[in-house]
Parts: sequence; structure tokens; C-alpha cells
Amino acid sequence: MNWLNSEAFTLFDQHIKWSDMIGNVIGLVALALGWRRSIWTWPAQFVSGLILFAAFATAHLSGSAGKQIVVMLVAAWGFWQWNRGRRQAQDGSIAVRFATWRERAVLAAAAAAGTLAVGGLFTLYPSLSWDPWPDAYIFVGTIVAMYAQARGMVEFWFAWLLVDLVGVPLNFANGFAFSGFVYVVYGALVLWGLRDWWLRSREDARPTLEGAPA
Repeated sequence: MNWLNSEAFTLFDQHIKWSDMIGNVIGLVALALGWRRSIWTWPAQFVSGLILFAAFATAHLSGSAGKQIVVMLVAAWGFWQWNRGRRQAQDGSIAVRFATWRERAVLAAAAAAGTLAVGGLFTLYPSLSWDPWPDAYIFVGTIVAMYAQARGMVEFWFAWLLVDLVGVPLNFANGFAFSGFVYVVYGALVLWGLRDWWLRSREDARPTLEGAPA
């Protein structure tokens, strides 16, 4: 793992690590595949999580490293969910929809409670994270976003935007400059993906005329 955590190059006086760069490039690919509702978004997220786990673990960012373990577990679950429901839409693709108000309330409550719990744990044991509350926020926010994505909820894009708001400064502050740059690109892709899923949800909700091909 030494070469993965070695310096690849320097950009704007920021030292870019191989693991940081490779993991996040694959993460961008995964996000783009998610935008296109491709089931291969989940294997890509799994590989990205595996590489970034090595990067964050060596930097003693336990929250971010632990997040990658959860990312890999949720990626496996998401692959199963999408593979099971890939023909729910009329054209045989992944069906997407807006969450109900009850589901939104549950997601928001879970995010708040999870952040308080994980942040409290990191504060109680400072060795687990250099930045307890931002690290906890990103950790829990990523789980919520991936869960919503696995369920085909348009709101997962909003969750990623909220994660980006904290992820950019946190990664720059902890020496993961490439992650910071990639989070900026994530923001742009999230906006495009949000628009695509938003329009797609309206198409999937449109009733099929009787006698018309599905």
C-alpha cells in the first residue's frame, strides 16, 4: 500500500497522493454512472471506497476511513436493490421518484441523530478524528445519500450537495487536496444529475395509456 499513499504530484502547493487521486476519480465515474442510472455505479463506488479507505486510514481520519467501510457495504446493498428493481420503470431502466414527506422526515431525523451520535463518539475519543463534527457530518451524510440513491429517491442528490458543503473545506484542511477539488466537480455533476433524475421521476410517474406499449 506504500505506493498508493505516496505523493503523485504537487498542484497549487498541495501534495496530491495516488490513493486520494485514484479513489476520487473512480468516485467521479461512479457518480456519473449514478446519473445515468447504470447499475455499475455500485461496483465503482465499492472500488472507490476500498482505495479511499487506505488513504484516510493512514491519515488517522477514522471517521472518513470508517465512512468508506460503510460505503462499500451500502454499495453491495445498493447493487442488490437496483438489480432487483431494474425493471420497475416503463422502459426497463431503474425507476426513480421523489420521497414522500414521511420518508424525508425519517431521512432528516436519521441524519441529525446519526451526526450527533458519531460526533459525540469522536469527541469522546479524539484519536478517532482530527475534526470530529465535520467528519461525523460527512460520514452520516454519505450513508443517508447512498441509502436514498439505493431506494431511487431524487433527494439523494440534495444529500450529496449538503455533504459537499462541508467536504470541500475539510479535505483541503486535512491535506487531501485532490479530494477537495473533486468535491467541487461533484457539485457540478450533482446539479446535472439532480436535473436528470427530477425529469426522469416525472416520466416514470406518468401513467401508461391502456393499449400502449410499456
